[in-house]
Amino acid sequence: MRAVVIAAQGGPEVLEYAEHPDPVAGPGEVVVDVAASGVNFIDIYQRSGVYPLRLPSPIGCEGAGTVSAVGPGVTGFAVGDTVGWANVLGSYAEKAVVPADRLVPVPGGVSADLAAAALLQGMTAHFLVRSTHEVKEGDRVLVHAGAGGMGQLLIQLAKFYGATVHTTVSTDEKAKLARAAGADEVHSYDDFAQTLENSIDVVYDGVGATTFDGGLTALRPRGLMALYGAASGPVPPMDPQLLNRSGSLFLTRPTLVHHVAEREELLWRAREVFGWIAAGQLRIDVSHRYPLAEAARAHEDLAARRTTGKLLLIP
Repeated sequence: MRAVVIAAQGGPEVLEYAEHPDPVAGPGEVVVDVAASGVNFIDIYQRSGVYPLRLPSPIGCEGAGTVSAVGPGVTGFAVGDTVGWANVLGSYAEKAVVPADRLVPVPGGVSADLAAAALLQGMTAHFLVRSTHEVKEGDRVLVHAGAGGMGQLLIQLAKFYGATVHTTVSTDEKAKLARAAGADEVHSYDDFAQTLENSIDVVYDGVGATTFDGGLTALRPRGLMALYGAASGPVPPMDPQLLNRSGSLFLTRPTLVHHVAEREELLWRAREVFGWIAAGQLRIDVSHRYPLAEAARAHEDLAARRTTGKLLLIP
């Protein structure tokens, strides 16, 4: 099979597309013929060294496809099933080995490539609006990078639960995408903090360094900053006393792995995401599809903010 691996951490050039032995399903594992792999910022963090890996390493942590082999002890999955996963390394490949307890069934009415586009970001958006801060009618929410894949999902779900949604974008074209997702007000990165000062209940920030301080300014007293990513770079060290001076603010740095650690919670989040998609309540914007061999170009485009919506690699 063909797959993308890295022998060293660094720039997009370390992504090596090459022939590798077909994987074999061990105990508790399933081999999946990959239909599509999601491209996410965590892949860039792992490739670049922000998140250390044991090298050489496979790369890519989200995908979907068809079960082609089942290892000893696996129950609940059979050859031919359509399945998806997130947070499992090795997804940039024609075939992936996935622990059965990390797989979720993909229901009829949701295609494999749509499942690959929906799981990691969809379940992240799910825990942010259902668990980190349970969005409710009347909340005022700020979503940064509203035209991106995560931004569009957060806007849609916050609106679904009754919030007034503000968002930030960098261009007029991206503003149109954010409004199409349901944003009530669209702001530039230059003036959002002053415009929204002390008025927002929860900030969902996947941008990081360039938006963090402004997000704290936008929060009302006792508001919540959910810093779930760092697309512009990590937030510098800060004095916790700043949260006191700004109104007894709350700050959390959540991640998906801790919100799907139990299988029941994984299935619940995936089931709700797929249910919203099937019912037409959640739209997944797959804006770019790249051949698997062009993983480096996908990383370059995502890091340079040349894209909107979700990016997929197709074997």
